[in-house]
Amino acid sequence: MANVAEIAEMDRKTVLHPFTYLKDYASGGIHPTIVETGKGVRIQDASGREYIDGFAGLYCVNIGYGRTEVAEAIARQAYKLAYYHSYAAHTTEALARLSDRLVRMAPGKMSKVFYGLSGSDANETQAKIVWYYNNLRGKPQKKKIIARERGYHGCSVVSGSMTGLGFYHDHMDLPVSGILRTGVPHFYRGAHPGETEEDFSARRADELEALILAEGPDTVGAFIAEPVLGTGGITPPPSGYWPKIQAVLRKYDVLLIADEVICGFGRTGAMFGSDLYGIEPDLVTIAKGLTSGYAPLSASIVSQKVFEVMEEATPRVGAFSHGYTYSGHPISAAAANAVLDIVEREDLAGQSARKGDYLLARLKAEFAQNPIVGEVRGIGMLAALEFVADRGTKASFDPGLKVGARISQAARDRGLIARAMPHGDILGFAPPLVMTEAEIDEMVGIAKAAVDSVLVDMDQQGAVAG
Repeated sequence: MANVAEIAEMDRKTVLHPFTYLKDYASGGIHPTIVETGKGVRIQDASGREYIDGFAGLYCVNIGYGRTEVAEAIARQAYKLAYYHSYAAHTTEALARLSDRLVRMAPGKMSKVFYGLSGSDANETQAKIVWYYNNLRGKPQKKKIIARERGYHGCSVVSGSMTGLGFYHDHMDLPVSGILRTGVPHFYRGAHPGETEEDFSARRADELEALILAEGPDTVGAFIAEPVLGTGGITPPPSGYWPKIQAVLRKYDVLLIADEVICGFGRTGAMFGSDLYGIEPDLVTIAKGLTSGYAPLSASIVSQKVFEVMEEATPRVGAFSHGYTYSGHPISAAAANAVLDIVEREDLAGQSARKGDYLLARLKAEFAQNPIVGEVRGIGMLAALEFVADRGTKASFDPGLKVGARISQAARDRGLIARAMPHGDILGFAPPLVMTEAEIDEMVGIAKAAVDSVLVDMDQQGAVAG
């Protein structure tokens, strides 16, 4: 077996890594972390170093690492039938059972499930369904999709365009046309002086309505949003936001795509974020927690309202001409069924609600008065610390100081993976839903030590308001 140095060199020479400084990695300035094993909430690298994974991979390993029952389900399916496609009404038992349970589990009045392999491709599918639906209804101009600033919906062509973080667009010729942008529901950063959360939510809904009217309601097909903003800062919505937004969408016949890729399957303390906030979507996007990352799988869930239009048009337009080679892959479907068995049997949504309350309370106890922490926020097993140079004015640090990244690295040096969120100086937490209170205490303690170490540096540099 190759040693660690040999594996690292092979990787450096051959792998094009996502979100990596390419020249720094190629020249040896960045070293790979060779992840070898995982158990519960911890991973171990090839050098034997252990980390608490405070971000569950990328928000996805909800059931924790090393669940052998999922590996066994994958193996059973692979021995029985490793692959067949789902074109032209072909299926497998695993896929039929998974689809049945998803339609029953999902928020709103759902009808059918279309499968892909990532949240990005699922949102590409959602866009095509929006366009297809309105073409079939005789509304060929009703195609624009409204997404939010700081929203994250993937990084393929259309899904990357719907993502409201500019660095996903830079030098990539994105966004493509037909994607509109509306404001982010972050009360801490966006509220006017004296505004209540309800006032702020009403203003965001009014802005959305003004945008639809300015573009022309007959040109706007859908609105896409995460129930809780994820990569854009882990930001729960303010009071009243979702009822007010949905009222606008219904008024102008605009489909609602609930991007549940991060929020789904217990992450927010409910089975879906839509359940928590009373969202009644027309289309639902899922991935990540669907298989807890044990196998690649995503899905676009289609409501009865949308599917009826698609079904009734069949004699006129023929087959639904969209699909991927691996749509409904039987091994991924088997993994998803095994994962959802665990999610339901162990009530991971309920665990997430209870442990999430504990996590947020612990973070507030440690950081609410910290001189560089402006906001402590979270819902379920999603939480974030937002760092500021001045708590009174909410002034941000100079981006060149890279405060969030430094704190994330300080945590990593101490054995905790917590994510420096890409928008601002924010440290994000999204641990496996099986994390115990003792492990939460350990995670928060490491985060506190990391913040304190960087705070000392900030004080010495005079970067923190006195």
